[in-house]
Amino acid sequence: MAHGHGEPEYHIVGYGTYIFVWITLLVMTVLTVAVAGLELGQISVLVALAIATFKSWIVANHFMHLRYEDRAFKIMVLVALGTLATVIGLTYFDFLFR
Repeated sequence: MAHGHGEPEYHIVGYGTYIFVWITLLVMTVLTVAVAGLELGQISVLVALAIATFKSWIVANHFMHLRYEDRAFKIMVLVALGTLATVIGLTYFDFLFR
């Protein structure tokens, strides 16, 4: 049955996908804790942010169903995240070089 203009489109995701995402998030959490115990110096914050960015991308794609949204909405999300990353990055560099 074709969807009309005002009807919502549903995407059925299997249990296997959710289990895989859950295991991936658990592994990334263990990796975050392991990296926190290492002496990486000034790069430790960047590694932690990279891991957190990957985890948030997984959550947004699978649990918030961002992968099924229109291209314009994905671009708006990327612009908002880019702005946030810029503000955090500038704050980090300001703190780093004081």
